[in-house]
Amino acid sequence: MQRKLGIIAGGGSIPKMLVDHCQKTRREFFVLAIEGNANKDFLTDEIPHMWIRIGQAGSGFKKFAEEKVQDVVMIGTIHRPSFADLVPDWRTAAFFAKIGTRALGDDGILRALVKEIEAEGMRVCGIHEVIPELLVKNGVLGKHKPDKQALADIKRGVEVAWELGRLDIGQSVVVQQGLVLGVEGIEGTDKLIIRCGGYKRKGAGGVLVKLRKPQQDMRIDLPTFGVKTIENAYQAGLRGVALHTGNGLVVDEDEAIKLANKLNMFIIGINPADYMELN
Repeated sequence: MQRKLGIIAGGGSIPKMLVDHCQKTRREFFVLAIEGNANKDFLTDEIPHMWIRIGQAGSGFKKFAEEKVQDVVMIGTIHRPSFADLVPDWRTAAFFAKIGTRALGDDGILRALVKEIEAEGMRVCGIHEVIPELLVKNGVLGKHKPDKQALADIKRGVEVAWELGRLDIGQSVVVQQGLVLGVEGIEGTDKLIIRCGGYKRKGAGGVLVKLRKPQQDMRIDLPTFGVKTIENAYQAGLRGVALHTGNGLVVDEDEAIKLANKLNMFIIGINPADYMELN
């Protein structure tokens, strides 16, 4: 018998995919939906769920315990919260008091949150443990391959993205003809791509490189890619996307590849170590 799954749902389409998967496999589940982030459309009365602010995480843990949740997946995008979102219940206030300065980076908060959930007797697992087919595959994923200039840009992007991730800043970099047009900060990948569209140079278009942070726990906040990424990259004049093999998620893979093929763009799964060794 499968263990009951608790889903902490942010934005995007993956939380719904996970719910659909649970229903298809008849796995019991309960959703904690983050206000201002999770998609309301699929959380109907038939879906067991509860809405919470980020500051109500303590109340959410209590609900999971009442629902006899055994495994927990945290999935979906979370926008930077407003002050009202952060006003904590007593349980969450105690959590922030305990982690102190570790709250300065996203990864610090998430790692501490994992420990807090597991202290309640639940196991935190990654979405890839439930739906492994979402992980980025290795090699060229469509009809088009990166040329010599694109490979050089990928190499440069990997070097920068690796350091960016090591400093717990972001996961994505846009490079064109060896020049770094932008790095991901608080705005997220889609807005990074749009911003870089205003900096593109004449000639061969740039590439987006998106990697998991070196110290990042595979169970939380994996780099995610999908049709929207391809659409934004095309509008920004990019020629392709390089993703971290086995360390990122592809949403609607077939549709993303189909669109990339149509737009003459490449999608490639890479091992960062291979590209950092290129001459």
